[in-house]
Amino acid sequence: MLDQTKKDNQTHVRFQLDGLSCASCVNRAETAVSAVNGVDSVSVNLTNHAADINFHAPASIDKITDALEAAGYPATLETTILPVEGATCASCVSHIERDLGAVPGVKSATMNLANGKATISHVSGMADKAALTKAIVGAGYSVAEVPTESTGKKAASRFDTEADKTRAAAILAGVISLPVLIVEMGGHLIPAVHMFIESTIGNQTNLILQFILTTIVLAWPGRVFFTKGFPALMKRAPDMNSLVALGAGAAWLYSTITTFAPQVLPAGTQNVYFESAALIVTLILVGRWLEARAKGRAGDAIRHLMDLQPETARVERDGDIREVALELVRAGDVVHVRPGDRLAVDGTVLSGKSWIDESMVTGESIPVEKSEGEAVIGGTINGAGAL
Repeated sequence: MLDQTKKDNQTHVRFQLDGLSCASCVNRAETAVSAVNGVDSVSVNLTNHAADINFHAPASIDKITDALEAAGYPATLETTILPVEGATCASCVSHIERDLGAVPGVKSATMNLANGKATISHVSGMADKAALTKAIVGAGYSVAEVPTESTGKKAASRFDTEADKTRAAAILAGVISLPVLIVEMGGHLIPAVHMFIESTIGNQTNLILQFILTTIVLAWPGRVFFTKGFPALMKRAPDMNSLVALGAGAAWLYSTITTFAPQVLPAGTQNVYFESAALIVTLILVGRWLEARAKGRAGDAIRHLMDLQPETARVERDGDIREVALELVRAGDVVHVRPGDRLAVDGTVLSGKSWIDESMVTGESIPVEKSEGEAVIGGTINGAGAL
């Protein structure tokens, strides 16, 4: 664990260290930390593997942990995985990773756009979930509920729910945008349409109706682009939402001025682009719907593969072969596979020879021969041999 307190511009931290085994290790760890400019005192306890450090600027937690790692006694790290909502592009990934990396104690942060999860490696006891969540929210995104056994089903359908919401927004935007598109573009393609509008409702009424419909599109199904895009722009970290908000917003604003105050514009420039603003939002929403649907299908495929794993495995422990729960299997365990068993985990064959049916994973219908030194895949079915 790590404890951190501040007093009179001096910071006190306590790290749990790995690799300490003797008094010489304690000496080397203390020397390495003391060499960091700004460290006032350091005391390493061999009994509880803890290091108490007092420091001030220019020393920092990152510099101290780097020094400990270089000396061979790294601070204990842990990994936190958070499901992030609202990330839609590579720019979003960059912003999230940058803001998470700035949290004190974070050693690395990676954002996977495909599954919507951020994986953070940080000093044990530091950069807790609250601090990491605050960084993500500060970047303009949100953290979904962390999946547990009771909420696993809800987490599994997250992308499906997102796809349904985006589809509804895209359909709504499309229905409202269609009249604007027909009236505006129809008048350019078919002169009779423009003449009909002029002789019935008139051009000004036509523009006001386009203004109303386009405003509804931007303020209702398209509001997500503005509520996320402009804050990101203000932080000098524009993303795709910012681009859509700027494009659609500029088209709407110019068209609104043309509609209600054309005299402020130079002669010959009083044009309207309401259909462009509405279509930008509609088409981007359609794209996001297709993206969310693709993510949901990919997630379903991965979950089906995970369901192929058995619930237990036969593991060799202390010379005995025991059947243990799958979550208790660790890297380095020796797993025994009987003829006809389903392989519990990925691994490498240590001894034995058999034919493995990998069709449920690779699609290959013919069993594959496996012998010592070859890799096997969890969820596949063992043949007549023992491994």
